[in-house]
Amino acid sequence: MSLPDLAVIVDAIRTIAHEEIMPRFEKIGFSIKEDGSLLTEADIVTNQRIQSYLKQHWPEIDFLSEEMEPEEQEALLRDADLLWCLDPVDGTSNFAAGVPLFAVSLALFSKGEVVLAMTYDPVRDEAFTAQKGQGAWLNDKPLKCQPSVFPLDKTIALVDFKRLPSELRQLLVDQPPFGSQRNLGTAALEWAWMAAGRGHLYLHGGMKLWDLAAGTLLLSEAGGYACTLDGESVFRLGMAKRSVVISSDQRLFNEWREFLKIPATDTV
Repeated sequence: MSLPDLAVIVDAIRTIAHEEIMPRFEKIGFSIKEDGSLLTEADIVTNQRIQSYLKQHWPEIDFLSEEMEPEEQEALLRDADLLWCLDPVDGTSNFAAGVPLFAVSLALFSKGEVVLAMTYDPVRDEAFTAQKGQGAWLNDKPLKCQPSVFPLDKTIALVDFKRLPSELRQLLVDQPPFGSQRNLGTAALEWAWMAAGRGHLYLHGGMKLWDLAAGTLLLSEAGGYACTLDGESVFRLGMAKRSVVISSDQRLFNEWREFLKIPATDTV
């Protein structure tokens, strides 16, 4: 089958985000799920709207969401050849706290590979999209990772400290190889920003499938580099969390990998 039109999907999700997410920003509370993560009304209604839209237009494609029960997620990953993977509001903690860093993230899996990806930031009206083998874009502008002139010790690194092994976390505090550190609090948007050259290095100790699915294709199609802390390809179709190491520049990626003592790799 031919793949769904990314431009059509972006238009629909832009509309849904501005009707369901933005009017609730800074206006509603949250609840805490069993796994300790936050859930807001925006997560629920956005999930429902997008699922309904996708089912109406592509009924032959199955649908997986962060908001489903684990047993249902596992069954879909096991049985579906074509599968949407949605995080309706990535960065829910930011959203609930009034921090304007969150995004809708959607990926399409075909036979275990990511073939379409979209991460939409409704605050900045930025749609990051990618199609396997066709490139990546920010709105209508092609994304292409460029070589960096920064030495490693002057780079900006996006690092999520709380999910890292304690020994590595302490090493980065005591002997940081980079110049300065940030953390956006939304993994999907961090992938997109790295694909767009916003930051030089990235490190995360453990992402779920919907946090990384769209981002792996965005970065790969933009020409960036990523691996796990074990030197493996980041994307794997399953529910196990995956660590993430990224740079948009090959030289910096190799130096970052050497500091972290990761075997050589350049796969996403």
